[in-house]
Amino acid sequence: MSPRRPDLPSLRRDALAADPFAQFAAWYDEALLEVPLADAVTLATADADGAPDARMVLLKGHGPDGFRFFTNRGSAKARQLAADRRAALVVYWRELDRQVRIRGGVEPLSDPDSDAYFATRPRDSQLGAWASPQSRPLESREELERRFAELDAEYAEAAVPRPPFWGGYLLVPATVEFWQGRIGRLHDRFLYSREGGGWSIVRLAP
Repeated sequence: MSPRRPDLPSLRRDALAADPFAQFAAWYDEALLEVPLADAVTLATADADGAPDARMVLLKGHGPDGFRFFTNRGSAKARQLAADRRAALVVYWRELDRQVRIRGGVEPLSDPDSDAYFATRPRDSQLGAWASPQSRPLESREELERRFAELDAEYAEAAVPRPPFWGGYLLVPATVEFWQGRIGRLHDRFLYSREGGGWSIVRLAP
């Protein structure tokens, strides 16, 4: 964790948004101004034995429906999500001394949603999605570069389509916790939990 910043505001119950999506959007907009890679998040899943697994991914959308990320559907995380839809995201914005923890179920995004995002990616990233058998054994770096070069030539005169094995996921939260670092480790923590058609909010001890 970063050193405590005395200039950061406290997190008060009466200042929180009624739902976690609005609260996250407010914090995210602030992070965009100060954090070099505000979209970097940790995605935690469980393997077939129930052992935890985690890695960094990029958050590629957030709103009232949930939190979005994209990956190869043959990757380790995708295979784990196919077996157990429960997952967690952790966002840590060091420059603001803030953390957001999100837990819930994950569902695949539709093909049109995945197509729409894929079309916005840089061409090299599009080709990379085709070239990389993500999480699978690879004999050498040269093999990966050869595959990339072949695809580059194949799509030299055409738009790169989305691979059928690549797409998006939506994490629909059951709980969202907002953590604001404070001096003396007396941090502010608030937990949003789904309750009926809305959200309950409770303060947690640091």
